[in-house]
Amino acid sequence: MTNQQKLVVAVSSRALFDLDESHRIFEAEGKEAFCQYQIEHEDEVLEPGLGFSLVKKFLAINNESPEDDPFVEIILLSQNSADTGLRIFNSIAHHGLNISRAAFTSGMSPYGYIPAFGAHLFLSANTDDVVKALDAGYAAATILSSCTASQYPDQLRIAFDGDAVLFSDESERIFQQKGLDAFTDNERNSAKIPLTGGPFKDFLQALHYIQKTFGEESSPIRTALVTARAAPAHERVVRTLRDWDIRIDEALFLGGMAKGEFLNAFGADIFFDDQKGHCISAGQHVTAAHVPHGIANEF
Repeated sequence: MTNQQKLVVAVSSRALFDLDESHRIFEAEGKEAFCQYQIEHEDEVLEPGLGFSLVKKFLAINNESPEDDPFVEIILLSQNSADTGLRIFNSIAHHGLNISRAAFTSGMSPYGYIPAFGAHLFLSANTDDVVKALDAGYAAATILSSCTASQYPDQLRIAFDGDAVLFSDESERIFQQKGLDAFTDNERNSAKIPLTGGPFKDFLQALHYIQKTFGEESSPIRTALVTARAAPAHERVVRTLRDWDIRIDEALFLGGMAKGEFLNAFGADIFFDDQKGHCISAGQHVTAAHVPHGIANEF
């Protein structure tokens, strides 16, 4: 596997570790007090954050790859300085995470380093950074909840919403502006016209590349599409994925039903959705991440 084919995931320090206490100091007392706090506590190990268990499962995929050519690399993107970030790398070492590359930006948004590192996905606790990354054309999401108990400890399970996540929001705009009947008519009439790719298409493609190196039964990754669409609007989705030559292992067309129980049944390690309300509901069952993209996030 070449570096171009490696799956690269960038994660912020606040998504990886619990930095709530130092963040409160930053907001209440300012940058100088925050820096002093971090230096004074740099030998204290940070507790796992909302994205910690997910990062561990990403890294576990490398157990199936050659030692010198891993399938997955995790990059740290942090608004800390290198000086105050020492505690973060100390904690990475303590928890045994194989993370060696990082960008410390001293208060500036780190999203600009996503293409330099070749990252397919950016996970953060900072919505502003996520929006900037999405606006620049990169897959990004704000982690809102965490569920550390995994039904499938030896397999990473990732679930996606469809419109405005895997696909563009072109159909969602019709639904929001003209209603369900107009949406259904459009999807029926456009059934054989592939949807345009959304911000997570390339990330799904990178996952699919790893999956193709394994048989379906032995793949360390399993994916699911969990969408409010129903028949007949499902046909365009199926034909779009076929046109992209990307495999989705499971597809759930729920016709507006709540997604949480289905995500729990799938055993999702993370679920990406453009609607925050769906993420909050799903977060009662699985780790959920909000993708603030498309018409649902314009108002």
